[in-house]
Amino acid sequence: MAFVWLHLAICAIWVAINLDWIPGLRPFDPTFVFLATAASVEAIFLSTFVLITQNRMQVQADKRADLNLQIDLLAEHEITQLVKMVAEMARAMNVPSAQEPDLKELEKDVRPEEVLEALSAHEQKLRAKPKSELANSIKKEHDQ
Repeated sequence: MAFVWLHLAICAIWVAINLDWIPGLRPFDPTFVFLATAASVEAIFLSTFVLITQNRMQVQADKRADLNLQIDLLAEHEITQLVKMVAEMARAMNVPSAQEPDLKELEKDVRPEEVLEALSAHEQKLRAKPKSELANSIKKEHDQ
């Protein structure tokens, strides 16, 4: 907020001087052209800095998302191994719920490498499409 208050004070003083509200100080920008120019130049620089910061933050967010995906896939693989082990123990002890069909589905191993390869292939396919085709494919995926 200090930035905002500083700019507000500078603009207020500039306006007061140039409207001849302060005795003893001569207006130096009675049409406020210099004020408008300075504000425009400052806006250009500020917007550039904001865009640069957003790009850097997006790169960091992408790296975090990739890391989270890899951790999630590894956890999925480990949990699948645990489900298999517990299911085998339940079958060895003749536990009735060990024969449920849902358990067989949970025992199917998800290979993290295969998932990452499929995601990479899909991403490359999307990058290769022209923008109009990309929009249509995203819409189709969303509708499904």
